[in-house]
Amino acid sequence: MPDVTEAAPVRLTDGAVAIGGRPVLRAVDLTVESGQFVALMGANGSGKSTLVRALTGLLPLTVGRLELFGTPLEEFTDWRRVGFVPQRSGAASGVPASVWEVVASGRLTHRKLFRPLSRADRAAIDEALEVVGLSDRARDGVSQLSGGQQQRTLIARALAGEPDLFFLDEPTAGVDLPNQVSLASSLARLKARGATIVLVAHELGPLGSLVDRSVVMRDGRLAYDGSPLADHAVHSPGFGEAHSHHHHHDQARRDHVPRVASPLEGGD
Repeated sequence: MPDVTEAAPVRLTDGAVAIGGRPVLRAVDLTVESGQFVALMGANGSGKSTLVRALTGLLPLTVGRLELFGTPLEEFTDWRRVGFVPQRSGAASGVPASVWEVVASGRLTHRKLFRPLSRADRAAIDEALEVVGLSDRARDGVSQLSGGQQQRTLIARALAGEPDLFFLDEPTAGVDLPNQVSLASSLARLKARGATIVLVAHELGPLGSLVDRSVVMRDGRLAYDGSPLADHAVHSPGFGEAHSHHHHHDQARRDHVPRVASPLEGGD
């Protein structure tokens, strides 16, 4: 058995995903070490959002092996260690709710059904709101917030669960610059705590200074895996023709990974 305390939070080997029979990801090897801030980048349609959904168990692998904290995905049960912030579909969708109520829902993995919130739960909720700068809006309806503030509410919801590993899918899409700066400040605090962060982004903007490592997707494959890249470098014509990342495929490891339902499936 692997030592889960020392294992990499994410290890994908020879991963492939097909949607509707059409290959979307091919032969992807990706390991994310503890405490890293990884920017997963690429053009629209390159496969970056598909990859992050595969890494969170929301899309099944057709080929390959995924381990989270040293445990194969099909055996992994400690989902409170994983936080997922989806692309903004509107934190206000569904029933009317306050900011505090949305963030409080992030504690569900820590308590038994129908049990009242504990002191620890409330402390985690309040801290999450403070980290994203929304303590003063806690009792406001989510529908009253700007798009950027709604995105920060979703980050606080994930943060309230106190995960060790965060996935954020395009958190700055459609968000104005002041709210992008606020997001960067929130994520800087998470990074300082030692959290492992995988950020999907078309462009980094104010988040660029936080990145330890850039991974660039092109046509469903890894085109680059190395030191941080500026936005203009990622999107320059012809990028990815030369790789800095060397793949080492274990051809014997083409085992089909069964569909594993992720508790993150219920997110917006």
